[in-house]
Amino acid sequence: MGRRFRGKVRPERPEHRVNRHIRFPQIRVISPDGEALGVMSPDEGRAEAKKHGMDLVEVSPHARPPVCRIMDYGKFKYEKKKQRQASKGSQPSVKTVQMRPKTDDHDLETKLSRARRFLERGDKVKLVMRMRGRERAYPERWIEMMREHFHDALANFGRIASKPSQQGRVISMVVEPA
Repeated sequence: MGRRFRGKVRPERPEHRVNRHIRFPQIRVISPDGEALGVMSPDEGRAEAKKHGMDLVEVSPHARPPVCRIMDYGKFKYEKKKQRQASKGSQPSVKTVQMRPKTDDHDLETKLSRARRFLERGDKVKLVMRMRGRERAYPERWIEMMREHFHDALANFGRIASKPSQQGRVISMVVEPA
């Protein structure tokens, strides 16, 4: 049975083994310029890394023998972090604008301006109309309202990715930036 951590944060496991944490009898070493130095013991690899003033980092632990590279580990971690942040920020998100069939005209205009702002920023917009009670008896009326009111108002800012459709008590449509 494994150890339990009660009320404590589990220590974070490093992604790569570095220097003294590499414990294989033989490793394949790659120089900082990408040239293969061959198979050697971890002590020899660390000595080679020390000559270059860098770290010995395990980059492929599942290979046999494991592949280790001589590099500046701090710089490597920094670049990985930057790549992760860049990939997170580049994905457009889906923003939801909710309303009801009885929403007043001025409130609809406010929601439309918010949807326009999302589309200008590059996000997709999901327009959702929630129906309650007797409103559910006439879904065609609300689908037509969404098609007329929002399609015309958002035509310059984006294109309709999915037409208004009903799923239970909800009518939704998705608009993508142009």
